[in-house]
Amino acid sequence: MMIDIDLLLTWGATYKQVQRDEIIFHEGGHSNFYYQVVSGRVRWVSINEDSREFIQLMVEKEESFGEFPLFDDGTYAATAIADEDSVIIRLHKSNFQQLLKDNPGIHFAFTRLLSERMRFKFMTIREMAYYNPEHRISALLTYFKKNNKHTCPKCKQIQLTRQQIADMTGLRVETVIRVMRQLHDKGALLIEKGKVYCQ
Repeated sequence: MMIDIDLLLTWGATYKQVQRDEIIFHEGGHSNFYYQVVSGRVRWVSINEDSREFIQLMVEKEESFGEFPLFDDGTYAATAIADEDSVIIRLHKSNFQQLLKDNPGIHFAFTRLLSERMRFKFMTIREMAYYNPEHRISALLTYFKKNNKHTCPKCKQIQLTRQQIADMTGLRVETVIRVMRQLHDKGALLIEKGKVYCQ
């Protein structure tokens, strides 16, 4: 979901540059802004008491993040961290809400986006609760391929690190490496010069 940048600027949005690993907002914090990635990438994570991250979502260029509190007035459900040097654009919450009231088509698009993200969460929770590591990883990669997320549309290279896949599935990175090698041996994935491709 991307709102036209010129429209956001008309409503008072501002750009912000963030450095790699810079925290944009913390889980449990109060929401004041709508955020959208202009360039770079943001990871939306839950962090446990051992400082281990569980990736809820990887947010790419032209995608928004941290929307839930804009609709329910709750706190942020996860922490947003720049995954690389990035530029984001942000619009104050009150302006964002008025923009949606004045633009029902954008409001409907957000309803669809939130539904898609809820469906993804249901899928990942089900996979982690019921299935073995191979099934978890296969289901995640199949979802990304089907939905053109984190996969090069031309060459089908997976654009996530093994660590990021581990952080999305609740697995250790060593387990992800071993399982991906097994999937390669079965012909379900292609690994070439350390790069992983969907089949």
